[in-house]
Amino acid sequence: MYERVRTRRVEGTTIVRRRAVPAVLTAATLLLTAGCSSDSGGEPGRGESAASSRTASQPASSRRTAEKTPPAEGSVKVVRTLVTGLDSPWGLAPLPEGDLLVSSRDEGTITRVDGETGGKTELGEVTGVSPSGEGGLLGIALSPDYASDHMIYAYFTSASDNRVVRMFYDEKKPSGEQLGAPDTIFKGIPKGVIHNGGRIAFGPDGMLYAGTGESGERGLAQDKDSLGGKILRLTPEGEPAPGNPFDDSPVYSYGHRNVQGLAWDSGQRLFAAEFGQDTWDELNAIKPGDNYGWPEAEGKADDSAFHDPIAQWGTDEASPSGIAYAEGSVWMAGLRGRRLWRIPLEGTAASAAPQAFLEGEYGRLRTVVPAGGDRLWLVTSNTDGRGEPRKGDDRILELQVT
Repeated sequence: MYERVRTRRVEGTTIVRRRAVPAVLTAATLLLTAGCSSDSGGEPGRGESAASSRTASQPASSRRTAEKTPPAEGSVKVVRTLVTGLDSPWGLAPLPEGDLLVSSRDEGTITRVDGETGGKTELGEVTGVSPSGEGGLLGIALSPDYASDHMIYAYFTSASDNRVVRMFYDEKKPSGEQLGAPDTIFKGIPKGVIHNGGRIAFGPDGMLYAGTGESGERGLAQDKDSLGGKILRLTPEGEPAPGNPFDDSPVYSYGHRNVQGLAWDSGQRLFAAEFGQDTWDELNAIKPGDNYGWPEAEGKADDSAFHDPIAQWGTDEASPSGIAYAEGSVWMAGLRGRRLWRIPLEGTAASAAPQAFLEGEYGRLRTVVPAGGDRLWLVTSNTDGRGEPRKGDDRILELQVT
């Protein structure tokens, strides 16, 4: 089904190392619930998170008690355009000092963007990436121990599959040579011209979550022995995480078409965005082991066998990719919809009707990431072969939201 890789290379040396996973993490994962939404590309085939975080010291139950329902209506202000001239940007990972790492799907490179000036420095090319269709270098995330290990995780399409790797980032080396050789920690995720998933993010429990697609083979989504059409939950070394709902399996939830958005709220509940086929795109609250319906159901099915989305959209209005949580709401980037959606939350339900912002102003929107407090980073996606690039595309915007 998949292959675990137990070695990694750092500075030319092969190191065999396993990190013990504290038993407390198993209990912590039982607190997590989450959400998923449908990812419609809006084009032929209908195919189209996130810095790492640790569990906060305050108990989740206390945080939930303190949560306030956000207002029914919010606002979005574009503070500035941080950077322009990006080529097929996909993943975004904020660095601790405020700069950003952005992946290029088609170039297979990772670039550092200065968080103040927007200056660009290419770290290097990720070897092994085989871009084609919707595949290539997709999501990136920082190690939970980035301060000490300087490891970058990436999800990419190779010649044979989709896989997760990690690389050492050496800032002391010249531009273009700062990425170490990729250490493959997990492989065997089905690849296709469409529906490759690609979002990765470390959750509050320190585990790595990955959204996958069914690669255009619908039946894979309902096959719990397949890695396609799933949300996977892994240790940082690529093993099935302790506390997963299925024995010795990385599968966390299934019945997904193409997951490209992952985010946790202040109560450590997971939400996910997912492309639909022709009718409904989805935002889901993810519960471990649940079946989200595809291909038997698209959107709300009112069938006890499937977990219904908390919000859904016509495919022309969304085609959701990245999502982020800020100010009591999930913020969802729309590709075909060319807008940013705000979904205010009360627990794992929408507390008011979703609101659309920036409709048509910046074209296709790929990735949205928290920037601290009431700020978000938003990445456009007009140079991906399906958009209509304008002068300066693609770009990263800084937003202020309520």
